[in-house]
This record gives sequence, structure tokens and C-alpha cells, in this order.
Amino acid sequence: MKLDILAIGAHPDDVELSCSGTLAKEIAKGKIVGILDLTRGELGTRGSAEIRDVEAANAARILGVAVRENLKFKDGFFKNDEAHQKAIIKIIRKYKPEVVLCNAVDDRHIDHGKGSKLASDACFLSGLRRIETTLEDEPQEAWRPKHVYHYIQWKNLTPDVVVDISGYLDKKIASVKAYESQFFNLKSDEPQTPISSNNFLQSITYRAQDLGRLINVEHAEGFTSERYVAVDSIFDLI
Repeated sequence: MKLDILAIGAHPDDVELSCSGTLAKEIAKGKIVGILDLTRGELGTRGSAEIRDVEAANAARILGVAVRENLKFKDGFFKNDEAHQKAIIKIIRKYKPEVVLCNAVDDRHIDHGKGSKLASDACFLSGLRRIETTLEDEPQEAWRPKHVYHYIQWKNLTPDVVVDISGYLDKKIASVKAYESQFFNLKSDEPQTPISSNNFLQSITYRAQDLGRLINVEHAEGFTSERYVAVDSIFDLI
């Protein structure tokens, strides 16, 4: 299966919180989208890896993604080294995405910045044919995504690209709420965390509203880019 977009997150729920509106919109337009989680989020204060496995599958169904995989890297302790890079390279070469969306370049959680650089490096290295990988004992061809964008997470980084997601915020929120163990839930008696408050849940909406306000639409998501954002015509800008 070839993907148009591969969204990579250090933890299950990173993608839903940050770029699921963009994914939902592109899926509705016929694009084929996949999600790759690097860890199972086993160090999370609330829930468990097993619970998050189920929640991630439910979120994937809500969004309608074609595939979701988890590399089961060690939460909190994975490294940007050859072994981890090659594991991601195998996935990139397996699905051949045109666009990769990955973690914020700088954020509160140390895994987000690490995951950002790891995914970015793997995207570049995946295009080098002298790096040999196999899938089911068959050699893989080199493949480099055309574009790598980094979504915005806890910190309010200034975006280079802002995507209109008007009409898709409800699906984004539904995919986030699939993670019942992690976010605001009056029925939960687990410890409170920075992301389990009602304010944090509401922030998904007011951030989307504010980014939308800035580009004169209802809701939007922001991304930073590793290179200049180019358009064919000045009129391509909305």
C-alpha cells in the first residue's frame, strides 16, 4: 500500500492532538493516510500501554486512516541512532509517503523534540540507496518523502504553514476523546496531569479558532517546515 501522508508521533495521541484535522480533511478528499507511533506511551501517568493500544485503534477508526503501526520504541529513552533510524526507514520505504508529518521541533516533552529529529533524519536517510533494508526478506527500494512538516504541540510555535480545517474540528476532537484514559474525564480517579484538565481539552478548540482567525477561516492547524514553502502562483495562497 502506498500512502499519500504518513503522520508520525512519539506517543499514541500526538498525531490526534496536533494534526488530525488536516488528516481528516485529506482523507475526505480521497488521500490515503497512515499513522506511525514510535512508542506505546508506557511511561504515561494515566492509563497503560495496553489501554492506549485500544484507544489508538479506536482513534484510527474515527479518522478513517488506512493503516496504523507502532514501532514499540522505549518511551522516554529511545535514541536518534542507527537502529531506531533504520526501523523508521523500513516503514517509510514500505509505504512510500509523499508527505510526512512529525513531532514539534521543540516542545515540553523530551520525546517530542527527539522524535522530531529522529523522524526527519530517517526521512532523509531513507532516500539513500546504499542504506540497505529488507521487508519480509525482500530488499526495499530507497524512498524519500517530498515534504516533511512538523506539527505544533504544547508550545505555541510560530507556524510556517497554516491549514484550513474548517468542518473537521469535530472529528479531530472525537479522535482525541478516544483516549479516555489520558484526557479530561469526570469519571476518572487517576492522578491529574497537565493534559488531563478541561482547560487543556478546550485548548484544542481555541488554538484551532485562533489559527483560523489569523487566516480568516473558522479553524486551522499549524506546521513548521524544514525548507521554504513554495507555491506555483501567488494566487495559491488563501
